[in-house]
Amino acid sequence: MAEQYDVIVVGAGNAALSAALAAKEVCGPVLVVEKAPEFFRGGNTYFTGGIIRFAFDGIEDIKALIPDMSPTEETSVDVGSYTQDQFYDDMMRVTQGRSDPDLAQILVSQSLPTMKWLQEKGVRFVLSYGRQAFKDGDKFRFWGGLVVEAVGAGKGLSDQQFEASQQAGVDIRYSTQGIQLLQDDKGRVNGLRVQGPDGFEDIYAHSVVLASGGFEANAEMRCRYLGPGWELVKVRGIPYNTGDGIRMALDIGAQSHGHWSSCHAVAWDMNAPAFGDRTITELYQKHSYPFGLIVNLNGDRFLDEGADFRNYTYVTYGRALLTQPQGLAFQIFDDKVKHLLRDEYHIPQVTMAQADTIEELAARLDIDPQGLSQTVREFNAAVQQDVPYNPTVKDGRATVGIEPPKTNWAQPIDTPPYLGYAVTCGITFTFGGVKIDTRGQVVTNSQEPIPGLYAAGEMVGGLFYYNYPGGSGLSAGMVFGRLAGTSAGRDAMTLKD
Repeated sequence: MAEQYDVIVVGAGNAALSAALAAKEVCGPVLVVEKAPEFFRGGNTYFTGGIIRFAFDGIEDIKALIPDMSPTEETSVDVGSYTQDQFYDDMMRVTQGRSDPDLAQILVSQSLPTMKWLQEKGVRFVLSYGRQAFKDGDKFRFWGGLVVEAVGAGKGLSDQQFEASQQAGVDIRYSTQGIQLLQDDKGRVNGLRVQGPDGFEDIYAHSVVLASGGFEANAEMRCRYLGPGWELVKVRGIPYNTGDGIRMALDIGAQSHGHWSSCHAVAWDMNAPAFGDRTITELYQKHSYPFGLIVNLNGDRFLDEGADFRNYTYVTYGRALLTQPQGLAFQIFDDKVKHLLRDEYHIPQVTMAQADTIEELAARLDIDPQGLSQTVREFNAAVQQDVPYNPTVKDGRATVGIEPPKTNWAQPIDTPPYLGYAVTCGITFTFGGVKIDTRGQVVTNSQEPIPGLYAAGEMVGGLFYYNYPGGSGLSAGMVFGRLAGTSAGRDAMTLKD
């Protein structure tokens, strides 16, 4: 007799394991099917920095997530607050008002409860000092709405979710790829055809949750949907996210939804490998550009480095690198801001140069020396030096009379040694996917839910357009994974009754 599960979850990243944990709370046997071998498990979650965006009212909400916070630590920080209204406004602002309002509201309202739920499952969190705080007087002040990260970053989050899933009794199969959704005579999804180490197999279930990522690791799909040149970019994460879940859903009539021609991308080290390195993980990214200049091979600036906190610009700026000669750019800093550079600037694998003059720095990085010198001179002359510099807020210290302007954090590049970092575009995940309803159930073009089919994570379209608020990818995976898993488990139990 063929195996029968209540719920099958396809994928094994943050969204998938959240779905598996949620389903296991309300139903019987749950199976996770993971395309990667066990030693490559964790999906793109493994490669994240582990910072999670969620709404909170103050320090008490943070202490609920970090119960071992000491009184000394509590008095040394100012976490402020990040309300649901602020989160929703950020979602709409960075997506140019296109984010599906129903999905955005679910994300915002369920972000803190889902964090608490995971904490109760054994996932541990800490304050994100290294990436999201600056010392201001006697306190660390956090900025950009981000305060908390998982212990051990993305790898730690993944490992803790696997441990929680195993303790809950979730079955996990590695090196097993979902090939085709199975349906009964009435059109209900009732299983999954997989290809594993022993070949093809049909596994039956009352419900299936697809949470297998986007198509960012599929060069053909990148070029088809994102456009020419996207087949050339580096992939920040795993090589397994090739759009399988999206294809399987579309094959049975799911509605395609969201911003198929856009994606999450970042400034990524020029010499990083083609796919993610499980030792370096997210540290090939370079996100301290608001404190310096970004130039191309000609030495020209091409965007406003200080338009907003990096949380709200790094995705669009990562994509912008593809528009420059050879898809390359260089982040230029002087010694004044060296202490503000994030941890990723200090890894041994970094592609960088240091010099005592701008011309020498340009030569070492193969930038046009005259072009860079002229850019730096014009920039330095344009800085409004009578406005106080403050990296913890949008300080309004801008340039005047140059294009593009720098709106905040403008300082002359005048203190040697000068530092330059070579970056290119690294893709994280794609924004297009399938449409779900407010239960996490996949719908058709007629807006009818497909019986037995649910989706979560990066393969859900409609949440992010053009850009996204930093840290909201992980929170979306958790929130919609929990939603889809709960709905799938309850529907499975209804069928069994």
